[in-house]
Amino acid sequence: MSAESLTTDSTTGAVTGITAPAGFRAAGVAAGLKDSGGRDVALVVNDGPSKAAAAVFTRNRIAAAPVLWSRQAVSDGRADAVILNSGGANACTGSEGFRNTHTTAEKTAELLGLSASDVLVCSTGLIGVQLPMDKLLPGIEAAAGILSADAGADAAHAIMTTDSVAKQAVFTGTDSAGRTYRIGGMAKGAGMLAPGLATMLVVLTTDADLPAPALDSALRAATAVTFDRTDSDGCMSTNDTVILMASGASGAAPEAGDFAGGLTEVCFSLAQQLITDAEGASHDIAITTVNAATVADAETAARAVARSNLFKTAIFGNDPNWGRVLSAVGTTDAAFEPDRIDVVINGVQVCRNGGIGDPREGVDLAPRAVTVEIDLHAGTESATIWTNDLTTDYVHENSAYSS
Repeated sequence: MSAESLTTDSTTGAVTGITAPAGFRAAGVAAGLKDSGGRDVALVVNDGPSKAAAAVFTRNRIAAAPVLWSRQAVSDGRADAVILNSGGANACTGSEGFRNTHTTAEKTAELLGLSASDVLVCSTGLIGVQLPMDKLLPGIEAAAGILSADAGADAAHAIMTTDSVAKQAVFTGTDSAGRTYRIGGMAKGAGMLAPGLATMLVVLTTDADLPAPALDSALRAATAVTFDRTDSDGCMSTNDTVILMASGASGAAPEAGDFAGGLTEVCFSLAQQLITDAEGASHDIAITTVNAATVADAETAARAVARSNLFKTAIFGNDPNWGRVLSAVGTTDAAFEPDRIDVVINGVQVCRNGGIGDPREGVDLAPRAVTVEIDLHAGTESATIWTNDLTTDYVHENSAYSS
Protein backbone atom coordinates (compact mmCIF):
# COMPACT_ATOMS: atom_id res chain seq x y z
CA MET A 1 0.00 0.00 0.00
CA SER A 2 1.07 3.55 -0.59
CA ALA A 3 -0.11 6.56 1.35
CA GLU A 4 -0.09 10.26 0.81
CA SER A 5 -0.63 12.34 3.93
CA LEU A 6 -1.50 15.71 2.46
CA THR A 7 -0.99 18.51 4.91
CA THR A 8 -0.58 21.50 2.60
CA ASP A 9 -3.05 24.35 2.29
CA SER A 10 -5.58 23.35 -0.33
CA THR A 11 -5.49 26.80 -1.93
CA THR A 12 -2.75 25.31 -4.12
CA GLY A 13 -5.36 23.11 -5.74
CA ALA A 14 -3.05 20.11 -5.38
CA VAL A 15 -5.16 18.42 -2.73
CA THR A 16 -8.53 16.96 -3.66
CA GLY A 17 -9.46 15.46 -0.28
CA ILE A 18 -13.00 14.13 -0.17
CA THR A 19 -13.37 13.95 -3.96
CA ALA A 20 -10.15 12.00 -4.49
CA PRO A 21 -12.09 8.71 -4.19
CA ALA A 22 -14.32 7.91 -7.17
CA GLY A 23 -18.06 8.32 -6.80
CA PHE A 24 -18.14 11.62 -4.90
CA ARG A 25 -18.99 15.18 -5.84
CA ALA A 26 -18.75 18.25 -3.68
CA ALA A 27 -19.30 21.99 -3.60
CA GLY A 28 -18.50 24.92 -1.37
CA VAL A 29 -20.29 28.27 -1.71
CA ALA A 30 -20.75 31.58 0.07
CA ALA A 31 -24.30 32.03 1.34
CA GLY A 32 -23.74 35.02 3.60
CA LEU A 33 -23.64 33.15 6.91
CA LYS A 34 -20.10 34.34 7.67
CA ASP A 35 -19.39 37.99 8.29
CA SER A 36 -16.23 37.57 6.23
CA GLY A 37 -18.23 36.77 3.11
CA GLY A 38 -16.25 33.56 2.59
CA ARG A 39 -17.55 30.14 1.64
CA ASP A 40 -19.85 28.83 4.36
CA VAL A 41 -21.98 26.03 2.88
CA ALA A 42 -20.49 22.71 1.79
CA LEU A 43 -22.22 19.75 0.16
CA VAL A 44 -20.80 16.26 -0.31
CA VAL A 45 -22.74 13.72 -2.37
CA ASN A 46 -22.14 9.98 -2.68
CA ASP A 47 -23.08 8.85 -6.20
CA GLY A 48 -22.58 5.19 -5.36
CA PRO A 49 -23.17 2.50 -6.33
CA SER A 50 -22.88 1.84 -2.58
CA LYS A 51 -24.29 4.25 -0.02
CA ALA A 52 -22.82 2.62 3.10
CA ALA A 53 -21.89 4.96 5.93
CA ALA A 54 -20.86 5.22 9.56
CA ALA A 55 -20.36 8.12 11.95
CA VAL A 56 -19.25 9.02 15.45
CA PHE A 57 -20.41 12.06 17.38
CA THR A 58 -19.62 14.20 20.39
CA ARG A 59 -20.07 12.65 23.82
CA ASN A 60 -21.12 16.00 25.21
CA ARG A 61 -24.57 15.63 26.80
CA ILE A 62 -25.45 19.01 25.28
CA ALA A 63 -25.63 17.97 21.63
CA ALA A 64 -26.45 20.34 18.78
CA ALA A 65 -29.53 19.83 16.62
CA PRO A 66 -27.49 18.55 13.62
CA VAL A 67 -25.90 15.90 15.86
CA LEU A 68 -29.32 14.72 17.06
CA TRP A 69 -30.57 14.54 13.47
CA SER A 70 -27.52 12.89 11.94
CA ARG A 71 -27.13 10.36 14.74
CA GLN A 72 -30.60 9.04 13.92
CA ALA A 73 -30.25 9.38 10.13
CA VAL A 74 -27.08 7.27 9.93
CA SER A 75 -28.30 4.60 12.33
CA ASP A 76 -29.35 2.44 9.37
CA GLY A 77 -25.81 2.48 7.97
CA ARG A 78 -26.66 4.63 4.96
CA ALA A 79 -25.92 8.22 3.92
CA ASP A 80 -26.35 9.65 0.44
CA ALA A 81 -25.17 13.19 1.18
CA VAL A 82 -23.82 15.50 3.86
CA ILE A 83 -24.74 19.18 4.01
CA LEU A 84 -22.53 21.35 6.21
CA ASN A 85 -22.53 24.99 7.20
CA SER A 86 -20.14 27.25 9.07
CA GLY A 87 -21.20 30.57 10.53
CA GLY A 88 -23.62 29.06 13.06
CA ALA A 89 -23.56 25.96 15.29
CA ASN A 90 -27.33 25.55 15.65
CA ALA A 91 -26.67 24.34 19.20
CA CYS A 92 -28.87 25.14 22.21
CA THR A 93 -31.51 26.51 19.82
CA GLY A 94 -34.49 24.43 21.00
CA SER A 95 -37.26 23.05 18.83
CA GLU A 96 -36.82 25.77 16.22
CA GLY A 97 -33.20 24.77 15.79
CA PHE A 98 -34.15 21.14 15.25
CA ARG A 99 -36.82 22.15 12.73
CA ASN A 100 -34.17 24.14 10.89
CA THR A 101 -31.92 21.08 10.73
CA HIS A 102 -34.85 19.00 9.43
CA THR A 103 -35.61 21.69 6.84
CA THR A 104 -31.96 21.71 5.81
CA ALA A 105 -32.02 17.97 5.18
CA GLU A 106 -35.35 18.18 3.35
CA LYS A 107 -34.16 20.98 1.08
CA THR A 108 -30.99 19.07 0.23
CA ALA A 109 -32.95 15.90 -0.44
CA GLU A 110 -35.45 17.71 -2.65
CA LEU A 111 -32.70 19.22 -4.79
CA LEU A 112 -30.86 15.91 -5.17
CA GLY A 113 -33.83 13.57 -5.48
CA LEU A 114 -33.04 11.80 -2.20
CA SER A 115 -34.80 10.91 1.00
CA ALA A 116 -34.25 13.43 3.79
CA SER A 117 -33.51 10.56 6.16
CA ASP A 118 -30.42 9.78 4.04
CA VAL A 119 -29.01 13.31 4.34
CA LEU A 120 -26.68 14.06 7.26
CA VAL A 121 -26.35 17.60 8.55
CA CYS A 122 -23.40 19.34 10.23
CA SER A 123 -23.09 22.89 11.56
CA THR A 124 -20.31 24.87 13.20
CA GLY A 125 -20.00 28.37 14.58
CA LEU A 126 -21.52 30.32 17.45
CA ILE A 127 -23.70 28.47 19.97
CA GLY A 128 -27.11 29.85 20.92
CA VAL A 129 -28.00 31.63 17.69
CA GLN A 130 -30.65 30.51 15.20
CA LEU A 131 -29.43 29.84 11.66
CA PRO A 132 -30.50 32.43 9.06
CA MET A 133 -32.53 30.04 6.95
CA ASP A 134 -33.29 32.78 4.42
CA LYS A 135 -29.58 32.65 3.56
CA LEU A 136 -28.84 28.96 4.19
CA LEU A 137 -31.53 27.50 1.93
CA PRO A 138 -30.46 29.50 -1.17
CA GLY A 139 -26.90 28.51 -0.32
CA ILE A 140 -27.85 24.84 -0.41
CA GLU A 141 -29.51 25.37 -3.78
CA ALA A 142 -26.40 27.09 -5.11
CA ALA A 143 -24.16 24.27 -3.86
CA ALA A 144 -26.37 21.58 -5.40
CA GLY A 145 -26.16 23.36 -8.73
CA ILE A 146 -22.38 23.29 -8.99
CA LEU A 147 -21.48 19.87 -7.59
CA SER A 148 -18.21 18.64 -9.05
CA ALA A 149 -15.69 15.85 -8.62
CA ASP A 150 -13.01 18.56 -8.55
CA ALA A 151 -14.47 20.69 -5.76
CA GLY A 152 -13.14 18.96 -2.65
CA ALA A 153 -11.00 21.98 -1.80
CA ASP A 154 -13.99 24.33 -2.06
CA ALA A 155 -15.92 22.22 0.43
CA ALA A 156 -12.95 22.08 2.80
CA HIS A 157 -12.74 25.88 2.80
CA ALA A 158 -16.49 26.26 3.35
CA ILE A 159 -16.43 24.48 6.73
CA MET A 160 -13.65 26.66 8.18
CA THR A 161 -14.40 28.95 11.12
CA THR A 162 -11.31 30.25 12.91
CA ASP A 163 -9.14 27.80 10.98
CA SER A 164 -6.29 29.52 9.17
CA VAL A 165 -6.00 26.79 6.53
CA ALA A 166 -8.23 24.09 5.07
CA LYS A 167 -7.37 20.56 6.16
CA GLN A 168 -7.37 17.58 3.78
CA ALA A 169 -5.72 14.18 3.45
CA VAL A 170 -5.75 11.25 1.02
CA PHE A 171 -4.68 7.60 1.30
CA THR A 172 -4.20 5.29 -1.67
CA GLY A 173 -4.15 1.51 -1.27
CA THR A 174 -4.74 -1.73 -3.15
CA ASP A 175 -6.74 -4.80 -2.24
CA SER A 176 -5.59 -8.42 -2.60
CA ALA A 177 -6.75 -8.44 -6.24
CA GLY A 178 -4.61 -5.42 -7.07
CA ARG A 179 -7.52 -3.01 -7.34
CA THR A 180 -6.75 0.54 -6.23
CA TYR A 181 -8.94 2.41 -3.77
CA ARG A 182 -8.69 5.75 -2.02
CA ILE A 183 -9.73 7.27 1.27
CA GLY A 184 -10.15 11.04 1.35
CA GLY A 185 -10.91 13.42 4.15
CA MET A 186 -11.50 17.02 5.14
CA ALA A 187 -11.67 18.53 8.62
CA LYS A 188 -12.24 21.80 10.40
CA GLY A 189 -11.25 22.77 13.90
CA ALA A 190 -8.92 25.19 15.63
CA GLY A 191 -10.30 25.57 19.15
CA MET A 192 -12.37 23.60 21.69
CA LEU A 193 -10.27 20.59 20.75
CA ALA A 194 -10.82 17.84 23.27
CA PRO A 195 -12.35 14.35 23.32
CA GLY A 196 -14.80 12.97 22.71
CA LEU A 197 -13.49 13.68 19.32
CA ALA A 198 -12.28 17.25 19.22
CA THR A 199 -14.18 20.33 18.20
CA MET A 200 -14.36 19.20 14.69
CA LEU A 201 -16.37 18.42 11.67
CA VAL A 202 -14.79 15.66 9.59
CA VAL A 203 -16.04 14.06 6.41
CA LEU A 204 -14.25 10.95 5.16
CA THR A 205 -14.94 9.27 1.84
CA THR A 206 -13.78 6.07 0.19
CA ASP A 207 -14.44 4.29 -3.08
CA ALA A 208 -13.74 0.91 -1.44
CA ASP A 209 -16.66 -1.51 -1.44
CA LEU A 210 -17.29 -2.21 2.23
CA PRO A 211 -20.52 -2.70 4.20
CA ALA A 212 -21.59 -0.31 6.94
CA PRO A 213 -20.55 -2.56 9.86
CA ALA A 214 -17.00 -2.74 8.50
CA LEU A 215 -16.94 1.04 8.08
CA ASP A 216 -18.20 1.52 11.62
CA SER A 217 -15.57 -0.78 13.09
CA ALA A 218 -12.74 0.87 11.16
CA LEU A 219 -13.95 4.37 12.00
CA ARG A 220 -14.18 3.72 15.72
CA ALA A 221 -10.74 2.13 15.75
CA ALA A 222 -9.24 5.06 13.83
CA THR A 223 -10.84 7.82 15.89
CA ALA A 224 -9.86 6.13 19.15
CA VAL A 225 -6.14 6.62 18.46
CA THR A 226 -6.29 9.92 16.54
CA PHE A 227 -9.09 12.40 17.13
CA ASP A 228 -9.85 11.05 20.61
CA ARG A 229 -6.23 11.68 21.56
CA THR A 230 -6.16 15.21 20.19
CA ASP A 231 -6.53 17.55 23.14
CA SER A 232 -5.79 21.20 22.52
CA ASP A 233 -7.53 23.01 25.35
CA GLY A 234 -9.67 20.53 27.27
CA CYS A 235 -12.95 21.99 25.98
CA MET A 236 -15.48 19.58 24.47
CA SER A 237 -17.78 20.83 21.73
CA THR A 238 -21.50 20.26 21.19
CA ASN A 239 -21.17 19.63 17.44
CA ASP A 240 -18.32 17.16 16.95
CA THR A 241 -19.05 14.82 14.05
CA VAL A 242 -16.93 12.42 12.00
CA ILE A 243 -18.68 10.85 9.01
CA LEU A 244 -17.40 8.07 6.73
CA MET A 245 -19.14 7.28 3.44
CA ALA A 246 -18.28 4.51 0.97
CA SER A 247 -19.25 4.66 -2.71
CA GLY A 248 -17.88 1.26 -3.74
CA ALA A 249 -17.03 2.85 -7.10
CA SER A 250 -13.54 1.34 -7.30
CA GLY A 251 -14.81 -2.22 -6.85
CA ALA A 252 -11.91 -2.80 -4.45
CA ALA A 253 -12.64 -4.83 -1.33
CA PRO A 254 -9.66 -4.37 1.01
CA GLU A 255 -9.09 -6.51 4.06
CA ALA A 256 -10.51 -4.98 7.22
CA GLY A 257 -7.10 -4.45 8.78
CA ASP A 258 -5.64 -2.82 5.67
CA PHE A 259 -8.58 -0.46 5.32
CA ALA A 260 -8.53 0.45 9.00
CA GLY A 261 -4.82 1.19 8.71
CA GLY A 262 -5.36 3.52 5.77
CA LEU A 263 -8.28 5.22 7.47
CA THR A 264 -6.16 5.74 10.58
CA GLU A 265 -3.47 7.40 8.45
CA VAL A 266 -5.99 9.85 7.06
CA CYS A 267 -7.45 10.58 10.51
CA PHE A 268 -3.97 10.98 12.00
CA SER A 269 -2.98 13.44 9.28
CA LEU A 270 -6.14 15.48 9.82
CA ALA A 271 -5.72 15.38 13.61
CA GLN A 272 -2.16 16.64 13.33
CA GLN A 273 -3.32 19.44 11.05
CA LEU A 274 -5.90 20.40 13.68
CA ILE A 275 -3.23 20.63 16.38
CA THR A 276 -0.86 22.60 14.15
CA ASP A 277 -3.64 25.08 13.38
CA ALA A 278 -4.83 25.35 16.99
CA GLU A 279 -5.68 28.94 17.82
CA GLY A 280 -2.57 30.94 18.66
CA ALA A 281 -0.37 27.85 19.10
CA SER A 282 3.39 28.16 18.67
CA HIS A 283 4.32 24.58 19.64
CA ASP A 284 2.91 21.18 18.67
CA ILE A 285 3.37 18.84 21.63
CA ALA A 286 3.32 15.03 21.63
CA ILE A 287 3.06 13.62 25.16
CA THR A 288 3.78 9.91 25.38
CA THR A 289 3.44 7.81 28.50
CA VAL A 290 5.43 4.58 28.37
CA ASN A 291 5.68 1.51 30.60
CA ALA A 292 2.24 2.06 32.10
CA ALA A 293 0.22 -0.70 33.72
CA THR A 294 -2.60 -0.30 31.20
CA VAL A 295 -3.32 1.69 28.05
CA ALA A 296 -5.95 3.58 30.04
CA ASP A 297 -3.31 4.56 32.60
CA ALA A 298 -0.96 5.71 29.86
CA GLU A 299 -3.68 7.79 28.25
CA THR A 300 -4.82 9.24 31.58
CA ALA A 301 -1.32 10.34 32.59
CA ALA A 302 -0.51 11.88 29.20
CA ARG A 303 -3.87 13.65 29.03
CA ALA A 304 -3.42 15.15 32.49
CA VAL A 305 -0.27 16.85 31.26
CA ALA A 306 -1.97 17.93 28.03
CA ARG A 307 -4.72 19.53 30.12
CA SER A 308 -2.30 21.41 32.39
CA ASN A 309 -2.42 25.10 31.58
CA LEU A 310 0.70 25.58 33.70
CA PHE A 311 2.62 23.11 31.56
CA LYS A 312 1.27 24.52 28.30
CA THR A 313 2.11 28.11 29.17
CA ALA A 314 5.57 27.00 30.28
CA ILE A 315 6.21 25.52 26.86
CA PHE A 316 5.00 28.76 25.29
CA GLY A 317 7.62 30.53 27.41
CA ASN A 318 10.28 28.02 26.24
CA ASP A 319 10.60 26.72 29.80
CA PRO A 320 11.05 22.92 30.09
CA ASN A 321 9.42 22.89 33.51
CA TRP A 322 9.29 19.17 34.26
CA GLY A 323 7.82 19.83 37.70
CA ARG A 324 4.58 20.76 36.00
CA VAL A 325 4.61 17.40 34.22
CA LEU A 326 5.01 15.49 37.48
CA SER A 327 2.41 17.53 39.31
CA ALA A 328 -0.13 16.82 36.57
CA VAL A 329 0.61 13.07 36.53
CA GLY A 330 0.27 13.06 40.31
CA THR A 331 -3.39 14.11 40.09
CA THR A 332 -4.34 10.90 38.25
CA ASP A 333 -5.25 7.41 39.43
CA ALA A 334 -2.67 5.78 37.15
CA ALA A 335 -0.51 3.12 38.79
CA PHE A 336 3.04 4.36 39.55
CA GLU A 337 5.53 4.95 42.32
CA PRO A 338 6.45 8.64 42.62
CA ASP A 339 10.13 7.89 43.07
CA ARG A 340 10.37 5.88 39.85
CA ILE A 341 9.02 8.31 37.25
CA ASP A 342 11.34 9.57 34.50
CA VAL A 343 10.60 12.51 32.19
CA VAL A 344 12.34 13.29 28.90
CA ILE A 345 11.67 16.55 27.04
CA ASN A 346 13.00 16.86 23.50
CA GLY A 347 15.54 14.13 24.13
CA VAL A 348 16.86 15.41 27.48
CA GLN A 349 16.07 13.39 30.62
CA VAL A 350 15.19 16.28 32.89
CA CYS A 351 13.66 14.08 35.60
CA ARG A 352 15.13 10.83 36.87
CA ASN A 353 13.46 8.61 39.48
CA GLY A 354 11.05 11.37 40.42
CA GLY A 355 13.85 13.83 41.04
CA ILE A 356 16.38 16.05 39.36
CA GLY A 357 17.78 14.74 36.08
CA ASP A 358 19.99 16.33 33.46
CA PRO A 359 20.14 20.15 33.37
CA ARG A 360 16.96 21.60 31.91
CA GLU A 361 19.07 24.22 30.15
CA GLY A 362 19.97 21.51 27.65
CA VAL A 363 16.39 21.34 26.33
CA ASP A 364 15.90 23.24 23.08
CA LEU A 365 12.31 24.48 22.78
CA ALA A 366 12.94 26.77 19.85
CA PRO A 367 11.55 24.27 17.28
CA ARG A 368 7.78 24.04 16.94
CA ALA A 369 7.74 20.27 17.62
CA VAL A 370 8.00 19.24 21.28
CA THR A 371 8.12 15.67 22.56
CA VAL A 372 7.53 14.70 26.17
CA GLU A 373 8.05 11.12 27.35
CA ILE A 374 6.82 10.04 30.77
CA ASP A 375 8.09 6.65 31.96
CA LEU A 376 5.93 5.27 34.77
CA HIS A 377 7.94 2.04 35.18
CA ALA A 378 4.69 0.27 36.05
CA GLY A 379 4.06 -2.02 33.07
CA THR A 380 4.45 -2.30 29.30
CA GLU A 381 1.65 -0.18 27.81
CA SER A 382 1.92 3.22 26.14
CA ALA A 383 -0.22 5.99 24.63
CA THR A 384 0.33 9.40 23.06
CA ILE A 385 -1.81 12.51 23.45
CA TRP A 386 -1.28 15.42 21.05
CA THR A 387 -1.71 18.99 22.23
CA ASN A 388 -0.28 22.48 21.81
CA ASP A 389 0.91 25.35 23.95
CA LEU A 390 -1.39 28.14 25.07
CA THR A 391 -0.34 31.58 23.93
CA THR A 392 -1.73 35.07 24.35
CA ASP A 393 -3.32 34.74 20.91
CA TYR A 394 -5.60 31.92 22.14
CA VAL A 395 -7.77 34.34 24.10
CA HIS A 396 -8.11 36.69 21.14
CA GLU A 397 -9.02 33.94 18.69
CA ASN A 398 -11.65 32.38 20.98
CA SER A 399 -13.44 35.58 21.94
CA ALA A 400 -16.07 35.12 19.20
CA TYR A 401 -16.06 31.35 18.71
CA SER A 402 -18.13 28.74 20.47
CA SER A 403 -18.29 25.50 18.47
